[in-house]
Parts: sequence; structure tokens; C-alpha cells
Amino acid sequence: MDTLRKDLSLSAVIAGFIAVIISYAGPLIIVFQAAKEAHLTNDVVSSWIWAISIGSGITGLFLSWRLRVPVITAWSTPGAALLVSMLPTVTLPQAIGAYVVASVIIALVGLSGAFDKLMSRLPKAIAAAMLAGILFRFGAELFTSIKLQPALVLSMIAAYLMFKRFSPRYAILSVLIIGCAVAASFGELNSGAITIAVAHPVFIAPEWNWHAIINIGLPLALVTLTGQYVPGMAVLRTSGYNTAARSIISVTAIGSVLMAPFGSHGFNLAAITAAICTGREAHENRDKRYIAGIACGVFYILMGTFGATLASVFSALPKELIASLAGLALFGAISAGLTGAMADEKQREAALITFLVTASGMSFLGLAAAFWGLIFGLVAHFVLTYTRESKAAALAEGSRP
Repeated sequence: MDTLRKDLSLSAVIAGFIAVIISYAGPLIIVFQAAKEAHLTNDVVSSWIWAISIGSGITGLFLSWRLRVPVITAWSTPGAALLVSMLPTVTLPQAIGAYVVASVIIALVGLSGAFDKLMSRLPKAIAAAMLAGILFRFGAELFTSIKLQPALVLSMIAAYLMFKRFSPRYAILSVLIIGCAVAASFGELNSGAITIAVAHPVFIAPEWNWHAIINIGLPLALVTLTGQYVPGMAVLRTSGYNTAARSIISVTAIGSVLMAPFGSHGFNLAAITAAICTGREAHENRDKRYIAGIACGVFYILMGTFGATLASVFSALPKELIASLAGLALFGAISAGLTGAMADEKQREAALITFLVTASGMSFLGLAAAFWGLIFGLVAHFVLTYTRESKAAALAEGSRP
């Protein structure tokens, strides 16, 4: 506890808070969309939010404290996107059974150590480029939001630049306060729509159905591993943390199994929100940024307790405010990703391809841009690097007497 008190900082706590705000203001909307398509009752939806929030909070808090690394966990965004079309095709108990199977598969991958071997062989430039590509749209949305809310967005950018110059640790906090103040002055905060209610978990016994397992369970495991854990570990690697993925994947996957009967489709290592808590904005000292992970976990637990009210709370904030806050908070992570991607001249072209494919937002065969960015980048890396080295080695061998 004494160590926690010494390492505690307001900037790290704020970073954790902003990560939670962005999680609920963005990815949670997909959960609501999937629930609406499946015609789920309010009690079930509230339980779903409770399960993914409490699960993300407890695992993130525990892992950050145990590993002394800012481990940010969140629900599977690509998994929720998959459920928008697939959840209406099965019964809820069958979907719960598929969630359990997906989490068990992910746990086995983590415990086997196969994922760590993959990450150890992944070129750093490609990992950094994938991170930059994932975060690109958040930086771009900051400036496209100017057209819709010029006064709000420009005031937030001005606040960021001013405080970044004179008090960088509190730049994001200042942006949040000034953004809310400007939005309130223009009557953009719909505080009257906020209601307070405690979430009540609903237990749903899993039902095993091959159709649900094949069409939901297996794709859910695949998109979570490729769309969440790979970029999530890339965020940690780019920020200088070499923590093994085994414990992170195992803890989050086992937690997902336990929370599945309450509606959770799974939670995992975050990527976008993790970038906010692993950068210098959280703390100048890398060893003290784990406080952001602990704070993020605490805020998740608090939010999850009132899961029934979250939609109304975040609907009160203008979308442009959230987009601008996310873009500014991720400036450091985008910069680190681009720097790492372009640092090694030999890997530069492959990294550029990875960045462009990932930033394009393309989707093919049901797999997201981050996955294809990784595949295209690795193929380019092999063609441009491995073949060159092989030719150089052959020439060197041929020149010997």
C-alpha cells in the first residue's frame, strides 16, 4: 500500500478515467446495437453491461497491480460487432454457450504460450505501424469534428496546446474540463436525460448448440485474438513493456468464462484505450503508469454497478467532445507508433503497408483491418527483407574462394 501511495498521481488517475469514458462513449454503442437487433429485454442488457464492466474492471485492476504494468482490459469490440448480425440467429442461452466456448479457446491459446511466441517474432516496426493505423481515425476525427462544432473543438485544441506547453501532465484533464464548460455554455449537455439506477445481474444458463458454437464461438475467439490481443500487446511493446501475454490472456479469458452466464460476450486486453494509459500523458515515469490501469479498473467497477444508467450518462455528452478528447489523448500514442514504424529503414516499406491497410478500415472475409494490416505487413516484410538477406548471403557465399 505504501508503494501505491508513493506512485499515485492525478495524471495517471485521469488517464484511467478518460479511457473508461471513451470505452463507454464508443464501443458500448455496438453492444446496444447488438442487443437491439436481438430484441433483448432491458434487464438482460443491463446485466450484459454489468458483466463486461465488472469483469474488465476486476481483471484490469488485478493485472495492473500484480504485474506493475498499465494493463487495460475492455470488452471485445470486434466481438460485439460480430454479434450485431449473429445474435438474432440463436437463442440467448445458445449464445451464452458460444461465449463460454470462445473464452475457453482463448484461455488455451494463452496458457499454451503460443501467443507469446507469435509476439516475440513480430517485427517491432510492423507492430508499431499497426498501432498507428488503428489510432489514425481517432486523430483524424479530431479535425473533422471542427466542421460540426468549431467553437467546442477549437477551444479544446487551444487548451491542449497551451497546457501541453506549460503543464503537460494536466493537459488532458484541462481539455476535458474546458470541453465540458464550453459544451455547457452552448447548451450542448443534456443533463436532464440522466437517470440513476443500480444494475442487477441476470443469470442465464448456457445451452450447447453446434450452430451457435461454429457461427459465433469460433469467429468470436478469432476476432478477439487478432483484433484485440495482437494490437493490445503491440501497444504495450511500443510503450516499452515486455510483459508476457500468457498471464494477461489467461486471466481475462478465465474471467470471461465466469461472466458469460450473466451476458458477457468476453473481455480482453484493450488497444485504443490502453494507448491512453501507457503513454507519457499518464506519467513521465514508465514504472508508475500502472496506477492508470488500477484507476481504470476502479472506474469500470463503479460504472458497471450503475450499468442501467450508462446510456443516458454518455448520451448527455456531445459526440464531438468525445471524439476530440480521444484524438488529443491519443496524440502521444500515434506519435510513438509512427516513430517506431519508420525507425528501421529495412522495415520501413513493410511498416508503411501495415499502416495504410490498418488505417483504411477495410474488412474482408469477416476480419478487420488490423488483422489484414498485420498479414499484408508480414508478407511485405518477408518479401522485402528475407529475400534480400538470402540473396546477399548467396552472393557472399559465391564470392568465397
